[in-house]
Amino acid sequence: MLGLRKVTEADADEINSNICKTSGCGWRKRSIFWDLPYWSTNLIRHNLDVMHIEKNVFENVFNTVMNIEGKTKDNIKAREDLVMFCRRKELEKNANGKYPKANYTLDKNGKQAVCEWVKNLKFPDGYVSNMGRCVDLKKYKLFGMKSHDCHVFMQRLIPIAFRNLMPTNVWEPLTELSLFFKDLTCTKLKEEYMRRLELEIPEILCKLERIFPPAFFDLMEHLPVHFPYEARIAGPVQFRWMYPFERFLRHLKKNVSNKARVEGSICNAYLVEEASNFCSHYFESHVHTRQRNVPRNDDGGVAVPIEGNLSIFTYPGRSYGTAKPRPIEGGELRAAQTYILLNCDEVTPYIDIYILKLREQDPRISDADIDQMLNNNFVEWFELYARNPTNNVTNIFVKALAEGPNRTTQSYPMYFVNGYKFHTIGHGTGRATMNSGVCIKGTNYSENASDYYGQLIEILELEYTGYPFKRTVLFKCDWFDPSRHGTRRHPNYSLVEVNQSRRFNKYEPFILAMQACQVYYVPYPSLRRAQMDWIAVCKIKARAVVEMPELSKKTSSMPELAFQDNEINLHQIEVVEDNDLGLLNDPNGGDIGSDVGDDEFESEDEIEHVLESESEDEDDDEDFADL
Repeated sequence: MLGLRKVTEADADEINSNICKTSGCGWRKRSIFWDLPYWSTNLIRHNLDVMHIEKNVFENVFNTVMNIEGKTKDNIKAREDLVMFCRRKELEKNANGKYPKANYTLDKNGKQAVCEWVKNLKFPDGYVSNMGRCVDLKKYKLFGMKSHDCHVFMQRLIPIAFRNLMPTNVWEPLTELSLFFKDLTCTKLKEEYMRRLELEIPEILCKLERIFPPAFFDLMEHLPVHFPYEARIAGPVQFRWMYPFERFLRHLKKNVSNKARVEGSICNAYLVEEASNFCSHYFESHVHTRQRNVPRNDDGGVAVPIEGNLSIFTYPGRSYGTAKPRPIEGGELRAAQTYILLNCDEVTPYIDIYILKLREQDPRISDADIDQMLNNNFVEWFELYARNPTNNVTNIFVKALAEGPNRTTQSYPMYFVNGYKFHTIGHGTGRATMNSGVCIKGTNYSENASDYYGQLIEILELEYTGYPFKRTVLFKCDWFDPSRHGTRRHPNYSLVEVNQSRRFNKYEPFILAMQACQVYYVPYPSLRRAQMDWIAVCKIKARAVVEMPELSKKTSSMPELAFQDNEINLHQIEVVEDNDLGLLNDPNGGDIGSDVGDDEFESEDEIEHVLESESEDEDDDEDFADL
């Protein structure tokens, strides 16, 4: 204890002022919370709000990099501070009386590329709001960004937006800061990972201090240091941040019908809502109520179980849109039938029998040759094997599967499965969302299985003969090249990108709908043509699904308030030596004049717009506008 006194005690101001000067602690009074008996042993005395702090950090970073007048931290006063606090001769005033442009800010062409890039971005349905509405192409800036927009931009788009526009020594610390927030806000955390983040975040901030001016680092840039400790003690952030509270406050504000009596309107509407919800539990099952509304990406639920039925026929999924019948035959039919058989759990014992026979015929046969034999001959072998009565195949569903599907299939434009909403490329043309990105984990004979990325071309529902009805859904996809020439992964940051001009060289277009995960593809805002073919890959989590610990082996649903990853992906944070940092000025960037750095807004219209955006900052509805 420093001996500080409460403000109600005698001579408190004088004594506290002397203690503050002599100890240099910065505290000028003793909080009344220390009178509580448990306060001295309380592990977390302040619950920092990740939502607002993340937004403020993003705005400081983005406004400084984009060099937005009135909001950038790299202004004239900040440059004057460099003479006093730093040794950065390259950023000091030159012979012309102007300050050189820093390499951590974008020039006009770079800012234009970023703004046009944000204007044309497409995301999956229910992922984020329409960011294109926030772009000002005249002043090259973003306005009216909601907290969730900043949340997604900070964690997903900053590494992509600045990768080809900024020097490596500037891009890497910004990417590491982005990944820090991404790992911190995962739904499932481990104590060892939080301890690692506690060690990494000071290094990340030190890297940023070597680049940005001292004026960049206010209180908001310091608070992330405490986030890993709070997460380690208090648990994942979704139970502590402000998204649910702000969302509920918006719900209450929508109930205001008489602005002269705001509190009365909220109370009256809340009582009516609670009473109606209570009564709705006693309605007949056929009556539609708010409590019985299906989720946004409802998959139709589990079908009535039938003894002996196969997993591929019972997996929940829901098609949407007008079905168009079309024939399936030839190589397309064979590829579809082969994939279904090789990926059906109930067929695995028969696959083992076939492989055993192959090894008996040729003990030296390789795994690659076995794969080729499975793709070429297993369909015919399994059909003959199931027909042979001596093999004792009695399951009617397995027999129907061996006979193959009907030659006419139904094609749908949309399908809901695994908590995702998929639609074909053709159906998504002209839409503001992208729901055609598909990912599936591949299998090989090494420890690290590679992921395959593609685009959904067609959704096919195959039906098998016999009663009861047996249907399964396949996704026909156009796969990108999974080799190192078509797919790249950053060694430290696990950022994945694919070459959209290269395709998979094998004809394996089909996957089961139950296997599909959703991704979206983001192009780079690059000024170099060599980077135009490469697009970044971003995986997303199934909507409103939270995986429970392994002990329970169950999943549960909860309201989706903000985007979060399920698990942390460890990233390598490199420590930079002092002699590794290059010059911070941009030789080709020109100078900045003395008019830069006004902390005032440009016009009254902008003041009104900013005040309006701040007051409605958390007014996103449950759909996030596209969410």
